[in-house]
Amino acid sequence: MKKVIATVTIAMLIPCLLTGCIKKAEPAKETTAQTAAETQKAEDTAAQSETAAPAVETQAPEAVTEAQEAAAAAATEAEEAAAAAVTEAEVAGTESDASDYVVPQKGTGKVVVYNWGEYIDPDVLDQFEEETGIEVVYEEFETNEIMYPKVAAGAANYDLICPSDYMIAKMIDNDMLQPINYDHIPNYSNIDETYIEQSRGFDPENKYSIPYCWGTVGILYNTSMIEEGDTVDSWEILWDEKYKDNILMQDSVRDAFMVTEKLLGYDVNTVDEEELKACTDKLIEQKPLVQAYVIDQVRDKMIGGEAALGVIYSGEAIYTARENEDLEYVIPKEGTNVWIDSWVIPKGAQNVENAEMFLNFLCRGDIAYKNFDYITYSTPNKAARELIEDEDIKNSTVAFPTAEMLENSDVYTYIGEDGDALYAKYWDKVKSS
Repeated sequence: MKKVIATVTIAMLIPCLLTGCIKKAEPAKETTAQTAAETQKAEDTAAQSETAAPAVETQAPEAVTEAQEAAAAAATEAEEAAAAAVTEAEVAGTESDASDYVVPQKGTGKVVVYNWGEYIDPDVLDQFEEETGIEVVYEEFETNEIMYPKVAAGAANYDLICPSDYMIAKMIDNDMLQPINYDHIPNYSNIDETYIEQSRGFDPENKYSIPYCWGTVGILYNTSMIEEGDTVDSWEILWDEKYKDNILMQDSVRDAFMVTEKLLGYDVNTVDEEELKACTDKLIEQKPLVQAYVIDQVRDKMIGGEAALGVIYSGEAIYTARENEDLEYVIPKEGTNVWIDSWVIPKGAQNVENAEMFLNFLCRGDIAYKNFDYITYSTPNKAARELIEDEDIKNSTVAFPTAEMLENSDVYTYIGEDGDALYAKYWDKVKSS
């Protein structure tokens, strides 16, 4: 549930309400029928020639020889014509497959999916299995950093994975992904061009990924637990001693450092060691005030009133507001991270055709809406947005923030192996302090 381009054009981060439509071309039936007729005619000619040949055996030897030679020539000509007709049919069929691909409605076997925890409506998985006959083998992970080494080591054969933007860039850089055949995914046209363009920051040619969800990182706070006179509009409140043991931080290296990078005025993708040392010191300073470093658990803890403040992803904030009316979400004035999660097909996937069918299914407007309604993470699917009937959600600035709200926000970039090692080094220092 997270995050990437070096700089963000804010206009690109505001979803467009456009409609997408798909029109499949009909197969080249006329060409196929014509070719079949020509093939049959050639075969009939050959058969007639072979039938005529024995009839001349009672004639003079010279006539017999001439008749046999004529029959043989006719048969050869007919065979060549038939072969040519078959070749023409194969060519026509190949051209038709390339331009008139029809997505299979039924399949066999399975598709192995690796996704974030609680990041899809379970009914969607059941519906896909019912409609296609393909079994979905589904596994979950908590962070990009947990997912990556498992995939890199080949510990399991996945057909589809849903990493965040910067991690997709890393996987591309390490030749771990295979290009997606978008001809097999016509519902891809439902993805808003805004997010396709944004994806170029981590997938420059849009070859390897299909946007699934996007959002921001902010502060969720319980209005009944915030002291009178305190305003929650800055990351600085997470260092306020009056909220000791009432603060939840993300147990994620990039997100934890992002909070201090924004607070101290640094780039969220900095690899300057002195800046990272300063961020580390700031996190160590905060640590005695932190109740826990959590990921998905921040949602349940905040709903249950177990903490006053928590760093959370925007999609989770929408859900928590439904469950506890005292909870509110804010993007701090210093800015935040804007992230995008996308589907990719890893190299070595065993069920590519099934993966393509699953991707096309997920890009359907009704299915994308069903997922949005269940997980409450902002959807890049314009057809799904048009299906939103709840005006509060449709106009929610948590789900769809304004350009002004995102003014100081950035996306994560892949910082390279050396950068990863540097962040890991200082994150270990924070956790062990």
